Amino acid sequence: MDRIYLDYNASTPLAPEVADVMRPYLESDYGNPSSLHWAGAPARAAVERARAQVAGLLGCAPGEVVFTSGGSEANNQALKGVYYALRERGDHIVTTRIEHPAIIAPCRFLERLGATVTYLPVDGAGLVDPDDVRQAITARTILVSVMHANNEVGTIQPIEEIGRIAKQHDVLFHSDAAQSLGKIPVDVAALGVDLLSLAGHKLYAPKGVGALYVRDGVALEPLIHGAGHEQGRRAGTESALLAVALGTACEIAAGWAGSSEVRGLRDRFWELLRAGLGERVVLNGDPERRLPNTLNVCFPGRVGAEILAALDGVAASTGSACHAGRVELSPVLEAMGVAPEVGMGALRFSLGRGTTAAEIEQVAARLNSILG
Repeated sequence: MDRIYLDYNASTPLAPEVADVMRPYLESDYGNPSSLHWAGAPARAAVERARAQVAGLLGCAPGEVVFTSGGSEANNQALKGVYYALRERGDHIVTTRIEHPAIIAPCRFLERLGATVTYLPVDGAGLVDPDDVRQAITARTILVSVMHANNEVGTIQPIEEIGRIAKQHDVLFHSDAAQSLGKIPVDVAALGVDLLSLAGHKLYAPKGVGALYVRDGVALEPLIHGAGHEQGRRAGTESALLAVALGTACEIAAGWAGSSEVRGLRDRFWELLRAGLGERVVLNGDPERRLPNTLNVCFPGRVGAEILAALDGVAASTGSACHAGRVELSPVLEAMGVAPEVGMGALRFSLGRGTTAAEIEQVAARLNSILG
């Protein structure tokens, strides 16, 4: 069977242009960006050029970009940094039940330190109600954190409206944009966020690099203490290698015009499944407010892992896990109210720049054959 990759939400391949720009930093440009001599100056210039490229995609100032080791670190920096910096003012955080584990786990950790966290529900499409955010905010609230787009079902949250609510209450607002950046517009001013996380390996850059946007004037306690790199916000010698990779990936994403093509392939995929299986396939997530590359579906009465195994050679993700004969739904599908007998057959197909119409036709035909 042909190998077909439809798991771009899990990780993207390295863009050729990104690989090319990294090579000099693997071979010769090895200086420490903090060093003042001939070897350090080019590395420092490369890091700052990359910072400007990331800022260009986000619509912010370069000085508001902090390089991290990835989206998880950026999320941890945002949550813990705000909590430690503002805990004299308050100890309450508002988030949702469908956040990535890199948000949920730090929140659980902060609860052990005395924080109070409100986990808001979502509707059947995976959308949070902005009014729920408004009602959850108290005099002790210091941070609201709501992801821009869900990694499993692709639902895009009403971030702009939530941002206005947070601002009205003088509460900091963070959004995890790891899945949305490069797929839909992400402008920090338009979204109204104070903090925003991104991950390189969702954006055709390598694993191990990400960034946190920190609006000018927002004080954070560093997650990593040391020699005061990144203007004292994240200690650790900057990697010019990884910075230029992320910067180049962001520059490419800013000029990429293929999202409508990917959306068309995704919609064609759904049409083929519906035509072949009818009511035996169910769409998860909002049918309109959804990432253009993401198709999450359930095959009621079937087990997603078994379907994926039968799709030998197709890389995709399941929405449930099997343990000792028992099927557990993902927290996202559970929060959306998906019934276990439906959700156990969930599969996520996420498309990317390399996806072709022939691949979509082939996978749809195989699914219709397996399940027909």
